[in-house]
Amino acid sequence: MAPVTEIDLRSASVRELNGALHRAEPGTSWRVLHPGGAHNLAVGLDAAVDVVIDGHAGYYCAGMNQHATVTVHGNVGVGVAENMMSGTVRVRGSASQSAGATAHGGLLVIDGDASARCGISMKGVDIVVGGDVGHMSAFMGQAGRLVVCGDAGDALGDSLYEARIYVQGRVRSLGADCVEKEMGPEHLAELAMLLKAAGRDDDPAGFRRYGSARRLYHFTTGNSY
Repeated sequence: MAPVTEIDLRSASVRELNGALHRAEPGTSWRVLHPGGAHNLAVGLDAAVDVVIDGHAGYYCAGMNQHATVTVHGNVGVGVAENMMSGTVRVRGSASQSAGATAHGGLLVIDGDASARCGISMKGVDIVVGGDVGHMSAFMGQAGRLVVCGDAGDALGDSLYEARIYVQGRVRSLGADCVEKEMGPEHLAELAMLLKAAGRDDDPAGFRRYGSARRLYHFTTGNSY
């Protein structure tokens, strides 16, 4: 196995950490010690490196990720994996608001809960949440898949476009234009693949699927002023 390079944030700055990761060769492994909830950890990575953050992270951890695998052994603040393009981001704890916001691709796994607006304006990312999600999750979700293994808060999928949502638990309420849809064999297969990628063994048959009724994003004269 390749050696792991350790960076201790008690002595190094976040700028020094991110600079080292941006210069890192593909295939290298890194461990961030004593992150202390610092913001902007491991942002803008564009190589296939493996980064482990040993503790809690603040805002926008692993934002704009491409190709890298980032694992956080703790909780994260607002906007984890925001605008991610590819790669994998895994949070072993829980996430604050707007997890995976505007993300275009890759896989975001949150083992715990995610707060409000998880997957807001998602554009192709796959998000798997082991616990619950807060209100307005997948708001204006354009593409991608959101899997919730727990419960969902109010206004799930509000103003949804073509993102797909799978929920195992209770949904408090659906947002505008979001409806429950039939779970066909292709959806069960898709969900099984996503759960496997997230390292989970939940039964896909226990989930329900939600999507857009496709009423809001077509112009009608009744909606004009």
